[in-house]
Amino acid sequence: MLPDNPELGERVEAFVARFGRVQDALGNKLIPTYLAASGETPATFIENLDRAERLGLIADAQKWMDISQLRNQMVHEYVSNPVALASALNAAHGFIPNLAEVVQWLRERAGS
Repeated sequence: MLPDNPELGERVEAFVARFGRVQDALGNKLIPTYLAASGETPATFIENLDRAERLGLIADAQKWMDISQLRNQMVHEYVSNPVALASALNAAHGFIPNLAEVVQWLRERAGS
């Protein structure tokens, strides 16, 4: 499918890359930075998610683990399995509101 439609292939690649960058920036950079600024000691990814959930920064730490696993799946496995790619893209699209909620939460606390 994608080899026959280069424009669609570029759009899919762009979405996967952007989704991955946003998830990585939030989960691996901004959440630990927020925790540190709040007097917490950032720890492992999972521990940071658990603490962020307790603080109300994210609604569901497990969902964030799912988002991270999905990002990894899309980045590493999509080339060989178009059915898995379609499923992953649909799931990623469904997670966009979760990412946007965290961005909004952080913006409100940063005063912007």
